[in-house]
Amino acid sequence: MKYIGTRVVGLLLFLLCVHTGYGQQVLRGRVRSSGEALEFANVLIKDKGLGATTDSLGIFEIRNVPAGDYVVQASMLGFAPQSKRVSLPNGDQELIFELVPLDASLDEVVVSGTMQEVSRLDSPVPVEVYRASFFRANPTPSLFESLQNVNGVRPQINCNVCNTGDIHINGLEGPYTMILIDGMPIVSGLATVYGLTGIPQSLIDRIEVVKGPASTLYGSEAVGGLINVITKRTEVAPVVAADAFVSGWGEVNADLGLKSYFGKSLQSLTGVNLFWYDHPIDNNGDGFTDLTLQKRLSVFQKFQAQRKGGRTFSLAGRYVAEDRWGGQVDWTEADRGGDEVYGESIRTRRWEAFGVYQLPVPGTVNFQYSLNGHKQDSYYGTTAYLADQRIAFGQLTWVKESGKNNLLLGAAYRYTFYDDNTPATEQNGSENSPSQIHLPGVFVQNEFKIKPNQSLLAGLRYDHNSLHGSILSPRLNYKLSSLDKSTVLRLSVGNGFRVANVFTEDHAALTGAREVVFAEELAPERSWNANLNLVKKIYSDGGNFFGIDGSVFYTYFTNRIVPDYETNPNQIIYANLDGSAVSKGISLNLDAAWQSGLKVMAGATLMDVSLEENGEKIRQLLTERFSGVWSIGYEIHPLRLTVDYTGNVYSPMRLPLLGELDDRAEYSPWWSIQNIQLTKALGERWEVYGGVKNLLNFTPPANSIARAFDPFDKNVVFDDSGQVVPTPDNPQALTFDPTYVYAPNQGIRGFLGLRFTVY
Repeated sequence: MKYIGTRVVGLLLFLLCVHTGYGQQVLRGRVRSSGEALEFANVLIKDKGLGATTDSLGIFEIRNVPAGDYVVQASMLGFAPQSKRVSLPNGDQELIFELVPLDASLDEVVVSGTMQEVSRLDSPVPVEVYRASFFRANPTPSLFESLQNVNGVRPQINCNVCNTGDIHINGLEGPYTMILIDGMPIVSGLATVYGLTGIPQSLIDRIEVVKGPASTLYGSEAVGGLINVITKRTEVAPVVAADAFVSGWGEVNADLGLKSYFGKSLQSLTGVNLFWYDHPIDNNGDGFTDLTLQKRLSVFQKFQAQRKGGRTFSLAGRYVAEDRWGGQVDWTEADRGGDEVYGESIRTRRWEAFGVYQLPVPGTVNFQYSLNGHKQDSYYGTTAYLADQRIAFGQLTWVKESGKNNLLLGAAYRYTFYDDNTPATEQNGSENSPSQIHLPGVFVQNEFKIKPNQSLLAGLRYDHNSLHGSILSPRLNYKLSSLDKSTVLRLSVGNGFRVANVFTEDHAALTGAREVVFAEELAPERSWNANLNLVKKIYSDGGNFFGIDGSVFYTYFTNRIVPDYETNPNQIIYANLDGSAVSKGISLNLDAAWQSGLKVMAGATLMDVSLEENGEKIRQLLTERFSGVWSIGYEIHPLRLTVDYTGNVYSPMRLPLLGELDDRAEYSPWWSIQNIQLTKALGERWEVYGGVKNLLNFTPPANSIARAFDPFDKNVVFDDSGQVVPTPDNPQALTFDPTYVYAPNQGIRGFLGLRFTVY
């Protein structure tokens, strides 16, 4: 009996062990951030004490997990933890965690400051980095609008009718901002006005912003700063990324990104962007469209090859076709160029090709290249503007590290062809003479490591403009940091230059509402800039993060080209300033993130942008003294729901009036655009989002367009000198003018969107 009992107990124990062993599961998965593997991340099954650490590929594996329902959490220092609920057994399903950095700039690699990949904390040039996730908190149909929540950067609408604009950095106008795609000067000249639309945002990895002159490395146009749009690398890009949304105004925006493989060594990224808005709205009752109607298609293609020795080769191209119009709401195609119904119709066709090839020689020798063509067929009322621009650019750089020195040598050549039907390309008053500018240049830059936490960067560039001769651009940057890089101090001094083309850069010159007058032959503009930058990062014991990034800046211009709207209300007079112009101020960025899921990014800029001539100092038109931006996000982990509240605020700006009798306000009011969005994750691949834009429903006054009821000035009386004569029908002596604009006319609206991503 005793023997039998022992056998029974043994059998029961055996069966229990078999059953228990049968119930044990293996939990596998990956931990990533922005598509890149995270090594040494911790993965823990709560309430069980079971966990694992990821390997170099971001892969983890937890064995001997009993069947059941669990909450699994992935965490890593510097990243917000992420939890997911799983049920075991779950077959072959792979658990994927996508961690978001608490500090969005945590040891990121940047290239814009020095033309070399370097940690942002190690860069002697202050570079601000904004990931694609930052812009998803307030989705927009174009990069132009996306930048509205970047501190010190303001998208400025230049026309109430066609809604074209440019990007201001620290109060300096759009022509002083250089726009790059993957480090190549793609968006310039004609495209400064239109090139910021149609970049497929599904393929954007990050945007780098450098404030202050960068002409030493990038040449003309990088006077106020630069914005470098970095596209995703093929090896970390998702296989499919789709994003589409619609707004209550009838706007439709769709973005699609695809990754393809051609054999083992060639990968490609394809991006398509479509924007469609075809519903005239006139809520302010001035008879004109509040928002320009647009039909835009953009196609982007990038190839990246894997070569021996890890050498770089990439080739990319983009094609943009856009048809936009704004004006009186009853305008039709039949009215294009006519004088009965006013409209501004702009048809743009643009192509680009750019890339980089690392030469098969010892060391790092890269050849970068870009080609682009831009054709524009436009009518501003009865004024036709037909333009053709082609730019070819090539640059060879050599990098050599030796001891404490990092040397960069470069040679560049830029050819610009420009032709239009304006006086800009006339010779002897009637003969057409397209502009052709050759701009060869050489530059040298060396970064010297004084100590492990100190470096000094010095650079010099020489360019020879075929029209304006020789131009030198020096720079000097000093960086001092604590050994743990939690505190970084940078001092920058640099020089910038710019050769202007009024008709490609200033939309006001094209409206036809005013006569364009050149008081003299325009000389290149020059500027000197000094910038002191301090970065402080604090990690609390509870895993929270706080960061402060503050700068003091000062820019001094000579030969500044200033459009004069005020001497004669019927003219825009262009001339080099016989004096000086100054942009000075202070900016502060604050980043904070808590383990609870709350994240705050806020910034403020206080500045003074003024012109001084003949002993008189005046504020620059359309420039605020104070601006603030914020982005507040909170993730409710159990619901996988994120709430984002974004916005900006601007102080009054001086506005262009049409004379002493103009009764419109000389200064704009304080104004703010605020938005709220909810995002809900559905599984691992889907997201649905929606919200409200312009919560306060702020729009400029209805009389922003002067004499909108008489856009061809048919009832305006002029004297023999061309000045407007006050009459009972026009007591303020006004003419039609759409340049009195400081904020969008688009009011409050809802939006709803859907995202789909497969890695």
